[in-house]
Amino acid sequence: MRIPFVAGNWKMNKTVEEARSLVFEMSLSLREIEGVEKVLCPPFPALLAVAALLEGIDIGLGAQNMHWEGKGAFTGEVSPGMVAEFCKYVILGHSERRTFFGETDETVNRKVCAAQAYDLIPIVCVGESLSENQAGQTAKVVGYQLCESLKNLDKDLASRIVIAYEPVWAIGTGLASTGENANSVVVEIIRPALADLFGEENSQAIRVLYGGSVTSTNAAEFFNQPDIDGALVGGASLKTEEFVPIARAASRL
Repeated sequence: MRIPFVAGNWKMNKTVEEARSLVFEMSLSLREIEGVEKVLCPPFPALLAVAALLEGIDIGLGAQNMHWEGKGAFTGEVSPGMVAEFCKYVILGHSERRTFFGETDETVNRKVCAAQAYDLIPIVCVGESLSENQAGQTAKVVGYQLCESLKNLDKDLASRIVIAYEPVWAIGTGLASTGENANSVVVEIIRPALADLFGEENSQAIRVLYGGSVTSTNAAEFFNQPDIDGALVGGASLKTEEFVPIARAASRL
């Protein structure tokens, strides 16, 4: 039985004070929602402040990225140990990291392995571009991303991984996929790839989220699909009136 999962990726938004205000605003309503794992992923400067506000509350905290090395001369980077001090989760391989900062399946794999070593739960993002989608290459691209990003992992810990299917063409564009199309990618591409990596039983235990222009209006369309277990939410996670209803819709899965 896969527990529904909703994570809010705040991206490069909110100062520390703004982050505190947003958590104060939405935390009471989120705490009342049962049967769904809820996670907030603010920018690095706000992690400590948000961690203090979430202490003892049934809302998880995640980072938006990390380096794979434990320490060293990597100016501007944050290590897994630094993330693990405050967080239980970490987003890895987001398309914006791949597009703007040159991340590859190889570097994502290093980060996922490091997350596993530091007892962090990775939220691993995969997804095809618009041109790849239109060329009928979704299976090739997404399957390859999964195989390369998740290789060499401990199979006994595989069920803790969370996968976020985020078609690049839908992220921040308002052009969300349909629930049916997203579910077909999960059923026909993602779970078979996970089964090849970790075995059928583990593949069925791994939660797969949808991400890409998720709103309170369309969330139920995705959550009503049998193989979509929640959402990685971008812009809508910055608004209480959007994110809380999304989490509430997931709790009905």
